[in-house]
Amino acid sequence: MITSKLTSKAQTTIPQPVREALRLRPGDEVVYEIEATGRVVIQRAQPRDDDPFATFTEWNGDEDRRAYAGL
Repeated sequence: MITSKLTSKAQTTIPQPVREALRLRPGDEVVYEIEATGRVVIQRAQPRDDDPFATFTEWNGDEDRRAYAGL
């Protein structure tokens, strides 16, 4: 069993064997899932699309791409 301590600021270091198993690198995000049994599952988060305009589909037409192509 692998353990780690919680600091007074509720922080902990993810132990190296866990980081290796999840293939975590600096800057990666993790997801915690709390099951009904109280068990917590940690996994590597899926990469997000960092495009802040990705949700604005109303500006995602050919005309818009041509109009903004030179910016």
